[in-house]
Amino acid sequence: MDLEALSSIGAGSRQAVPLSPLATTLARKGIASGRRLAEIEAEASGYDRPLPELLSRSLFLSSDTLAEAEAETLGAGLIDPVSEPPDPTLLTRLGPDQALRLGLLPWRRVGGRTIVLAARPEGFSRALPYLTKIFGSVRMAVAPADLIEEAIVTAASPELVARAEAMPPARLSARGWPGRKGIIGAALVGAMLLLITALAPKWSLYIAITWALVTLVLNMGLKIVAASAVFAGRSDRAKVDPLPKRLPVVTLLVPLYKEREIAGHLLRRLSAIDYPAPLLDVILLLEADDHLTRETLAAANLPRWMRAITVPRGTIKTKPRALNYGLNFARGRIIGIYDAEDAPAPDQIRKIVARFAARGPEVACLQGILDYYNSRANWLARCFTLEYAAWFRVVLPGMARLGLTIPLGGTTVFFRRSVLEEIGGWDAHNVTEDADLGLRLARFGYRTELVDTVTGEEANCRAWPWVRQRSRWLKGYAVTYGVHMRDPLRLLRDLGPWRFLGVQILFFGTLSAFALAPAL
Repeated sequence: MDLEALSSIGAGSRQAVPLSPLATTLARKGIASGRRLAEIEAEASGYDRPLPELLSRSLFLSSDTLAEAEAETLGAGLIDPVSEPPDPTLLTRLGPDQALRLGLLPWRRVGGRTIVLAARPEGFSRALPYLTKIFGSVRMAVAPADLIEEAIVTAASPELVARAEAMPPARLSARGWPGRKGIIGAALVGAMLLLITALAPKWSLYIAITWALVTLVLNMGLKIVAASAVFAGRSDRAKVDPLPKRLPVVTLLVPLYKEREIAGHLLRRLSAIDYPAPLLDVILLLEADDHLTRETLAAANLPRWMRAITVPRGTIKTKPRALNYGLNFARGRIIGIYDAEDAPAPDQIRKIVARFAARGPEVACLQGILDYYNSRANWLARCFTLEYAAWFRVVLPGMARLGLTIPLGGTTVFFRRSVLEEIGGWDAHNVTEDADLGLRLARFGYRTELVDTVTGEEANCRAWPWVRQRSRWLKGYAVTYGVHMRDPLRLLRDLGPWRFLGVQILFFGTLSAFALAPAL
């Protein structure tokens, strides 16, 4: 095949379609035929992803092979930043998190210029004004994408870990809360309540019972109103949102810890997702001390759209911290969260992409429906199934229609990445980071919607694990409420009276009902 045939495809058409320079290089090197390359480039018109990444995914190219082809096409240098590490001061000036997000590594100063390594030239071109502002004169060299990531992590792991543990603003985070003043205040309130109870036990009991009944009535009233709103808008659920013309990349973050059966279950369930594989970016998040899961993954044959990222040790070890760390490596404009035992509906990602495309930027989060696939295991599992059905199919959709704040679930929840980064990601110090994030989204003026798509989970249907789970949820509700009520007037201004009232009923009402249950 001559060069003219390599740079175009004319079979079955009167007019030849020229290949891109990179595709021409790949064809000349014998990596793929001109016809196959033209087919990939034609598909790329419907995908919102850079062509080099699509070529890499579709042709199963290693990052080294693609980088060599890029360097040859551009006539640029090819550098290995792992064997030749970067200047750490240059990386600090850009910021390691920003370097990972851009896929760029400021390497060294040579001849009065800063050499910036890039795996994708189009990424370098987009960031050129920003890079020039920071470094002055810059020049691009090529490096494999995985080596750029490895070099950044090696050089700046402590900074990335510290950022993952402190992403939200301090006033909206549980880190350092309740603090010395909070502890002293709580102790004084507790002492005062004990004193009142000792001096007037009968009236104290009357007040406790009355308040318990009030909170139960308010909680039930909220659910009745939410249910009425859902049933009044049933006709809206029949509408099907169309997919956008250009499908985006979707990153799915899956935190794992001590998972032995991951290869047999999770990989099969995620592989059943009906979305173009070149546009799926699944990141399995592993803790540094989790040798069990790492050994299990080492024996598994991960598809090319799935990769494992190890979260280094830090001062804490929580799911939201792992999510914050993994966000640095995400390549999608939409970020989704799954748990290890999840079994999402095959068309779930398509529904999420379509709904985001149909809504304005104020809809920053979509929550799917959670259900149990072991609902018949025992009586407790049946009860949990009824509870989830009421919560995810009636209460939350109703609250969304009423314009109230939605406490998110910990899985099958999807975000616009730009908004997630704007509000500070997850609070690594909150055990119910999902509920906190739903409240923080509302404070920043964004909305959450429920999507009619189901993910199956495994019900926690043994007594003691159930008690521990519910205790953790209540603790998280208390922490979330305490953090956001540190400045009640500011919360009122952020949410408005209606949503502020909803937060009081949902959070304070729920906590009061459980705390005062013995009084009933």
